[in-house]
Amino acid sequence: MPSPAHPMLRSPGEPVSEAGAASRSGGLPYAGRPALGGRPTAAALRVPCSGEGFARARVFARDTLRGWSLGDRGDDAVLVISELISNAVTHAVPSAAAGAPEIRLGLALDPSALTLTVSDPGDNAPVFNPFNPSDGSALREHGRGLCIVDALAEEWGWTPRPPAGKTVWATLSTRSLT
Repeated sequence: MPSPAHPMLRSPGEPVSEAGAASRSGGLPYAGRPALGGRPTAAALRVPCSGEGFARARVFARDTLRGWSLGDRGDDAVLVISELISNAVTHAVPSAAAGAPEIRLGLALDPSALTLTVSDPGDNAPVFNPFNPSDGSALREHGRGLCIVDALAEEWGWTPRPPAGKTVWATLSTRSLT
């Protein structure tokens, strides 16, 4: 679990605002905070609960990371995002209050880490079930998403979003793998 100084915990569960969002990557919503030199350090996307929404989230993440010269982290980031969004759609959206459920993807860059966030309307905590070789859990059909996130991320966790909802986050190192 990160310290309270973790960048995504300073403003619990809230990715960057989409106020003044510009269009990028075929009309995908984009919002960013400028860093030194004018380069954006954060981006956010509303993700529809559909196959198209999943695809848009993956394209958005890859395009954003390429723009930040982090294309080499794209595969890991997209896999983590896919697992977190899938969990949100499967577990949080069905339990949400009436109305159109909203899932939000956030990406935030600092000098040493890329933080990925998925905010959803569910209050239920993510359930991490690590593999246990003696019980056959490695063969289960569902429930491996957070094991994948745990394997790829430097750290991960979740933060409640009062009055309802939560944000699940994961950090990936931006240091070169070589």
